[in-house]
Amino acid sequence: MASRDSEPLLAIFDHDGVLVDSLELHQNAWLELGRSAGLDVTPTFIHETFGMTNPSIFRRLLGEDIGEEEMARYGLIKETYYRDSARGTISLMDGVRDLLDGLSEAGVLLAIGSSGVLPNLELTVSECGLEGRFAAIASLEDIRRGKPDPEVFLVAASKAGVAPSRAVVFEDATVGIQAAKAAGMRAVGVGTTHPLEALLAAGADEVVMNLADYPISRLLRQMRAD
Repeated sequence: MASRDSEPLLAIFDHDGVLVDSLELHQNAWLELGRSAGLDVTPTFIHETFGMTNPSIFRRLLGEDIGEEEMARYGLIKETYYRDSARGTISLMDGVRDLLDGLSEAGVLLAIGSSGVLPNLELTVSECGLEGRFAAIASLEDIRRGKPDPEVFLVAASKAGVAPSRAVVFEDATVGIQAAKAAGMRAVGVGTTHPLEALLAAGADEVVMNLADYPISRLLRQMRAD
């Protein structure tokens, strides 16, 4: 029987605010949607709902009675605005490429687990030269329940063929930290959009301001000891 140390490890990355600095791009897309559709979208509302699924955001904005077709129509418009502005401008956040390279060299599988739509994630993969780097990508299209429900991270682990207990999640949102812990995974809070104290309060195992010079060897020791 194979030992536990021989079982693969998986690092799951949230997309917005972790892999890429997309807050301003999303904010501008939401504001443009608000202007074009006459919706009451404010910067404060956008920040408060950052990391949530589009359906959850639209229900909070327009009420629980909003229909699926209306949500889909608004969502398509907003994400088209996002991709139009992100194309040619999106780039990885500081330290991310080195972290991806270091984890891969250590034999750790990589995945994306995001409430964003798949075309947004595929745009980042293409624009940032990450083709073939991820063993799995889990997106809005794969789930019925958004964070803090653990579904998106469990889907990512299942697609990668790795047990949840062997996975670590890099997240910038409190709901994402809660989702990672509910999935039985280690959670690293990245302080790009939320205070470190809030990420710790949400259950993060550790917090960092950003991913530059992240200590990979320490992480691997901790994961193998769990």
